[in-house]
Amino acid sequence: MNRISLKMLLLHLAIVSLLLPVFIGVSPSDASPSIASIKKVGGTASIVRQGHTIPAMIGLEILENDTIRTGRDGSIGIVFNDDTFLSLGPNSILVIDEFIFAPRQRNFSIVLRMLKGTAAYLSGLISKLAPESAYFKTPTASIGIRGTKFAVKVEGEIE
Repeated sequence: MNRISLKMLLLHLAIVSLLLPVFIGVSPSDASPSIASIKKVGGTASIVRQGHTIPAMIGLEILENDTIRTGRDGSIGIVFNDDTFLSLGPNSILVIDEFIFAPRQRNFSIVLRMLKGTAAYLSGLISKLAPESAYFKTPTASIGIRGTKFAVKVEGEIE
C-alpha cells in the first residue's frame, strides 16, 4: 500500500469513528456509560435516545434516560449492570430515569418509569444492597421495590 492510499484509509477511518456515534443517536460529548444491555428481542422493539429511534437488537447497550418501546408484536429482555432483569411485553413504553451502581462509593439508585404496557422485574444488587433506592413509577403510583420480583400492567393511550 503506498503512502497516499494509507493516508486516505486513515482519513476514512477517522471520519467513520467521528460519525458512527451520530448514526446511533449519540454524540461523543453526550455519551454516558452503559447501564444495561439487551439480551432478548422479539418482534418490533426500539430504543429512543436523545430524540433518535434505534432498532433494538441483542447486545445493544442501554443508557440512562433511554426510552424502551415495544410494538404490537414486540418484547424485549434487558439485564442491568447490577444483574437486575427487566422484560417488557407488547405495546410497552418504559423510561430509565436513573441508574447508579457505584458499590465502592456505596451509591445506588434505580428509577424506572412505566408509561404503558406490561413488565416483569427481577431485582438485582441495588434492591438487595439499598432497597430504599429502587423505584418503579407508574402513572398512578410509585412503588418502592422491596421484594425480588414483580409484574406490572399499565393501561393507557400514550403513543
